[in-house]
Amino acid sequence: MTETLERSIKDITQPEPLAALFAGEHSWWAQKLMLSSDLDDGTSLRTFFADGSFNEAIDRYTAASGGADRRAVVSMWSLYYFSGLTIPYLIARQLRRRLLPVSFDEMTIAVGEDGLPRAFGVPHAGWQDRNPSADSFEAVDSLLETHLFKAVDLLKQNGISAKLCWNNAAVYIDYALRLTEAEGAEPCRSDLPLFVRGCLPNGGVNPFSGCVRQVEDEGEYVARRKLCCLRYMLPGIPSCGKFCALPEKRKQ
Repeated sequence: MTETLERSIKDITQPEPLAALFAGEHSWWAQKLMLSSDLDDGTSLRTFFADGSFNEAIDRYTAASGGADRRAVVSMWSLYYFSGLTIPYLIARQLRRRLLPVSFDEMTIAVGEDGLPRAFGVPHAGWQDRNPSADSFEAVDSLLETHLFKAVDLLKQNGISAKLCWNNAAVYIDYALRLTEAEGAEPCRSDLPLFVRGCLPNGGVNPFSGCVRQVEDEGEYVARRKLCCLRYMLPGIPSCGKFCALPEKRKQ
């Protein structure tokens, strides 16, 4: 066996520990995405959405938030879900060239006392991505195909529209892709192709098309949503300001 082959096998079978992917300023995300074996109170996502655990979590968050509209409660819940999933995934892929196993059917989830998603578990520490790309479609291809379509379909059955789900996921994907731009590169002020093109590379409809636009507001570029996340309907939840789709809510 050649030294090159031995090194290649070692890279696959003994990857860098998962927590090490989130060092320094990104260390917070090690608490949000970890090995399922380390997430003691985790439940498989399939079970969570099938056995009533999701509805129980929504009921708990409804009580904790004082929300009266189920759409607003589920939408806010999904914001925690999508942020805890997509941001660490893209930090790992874009900065550390690690492709994490985020198939919906293989992951676990743990929720906090308030019912909100607290952490996700993955079955193993992933694979090294030997052909990194700056293409925004390629950055999310595995996440989209193995997880997001399934998650959006289930959330759509439980209180909010698919369009709102995709918009809630899109804002965090846009944030993470810009966060992980090459060091020293000029900040991109244009819309990423993922949020412009109507079709996916495989010819399917792109659910992210039009979800986020880069707009200038009082001299500052912001990623503005297409659809409002409805957070204004929950007591005590601050507005997302200039990012909001509703002009009347941007100053609150």
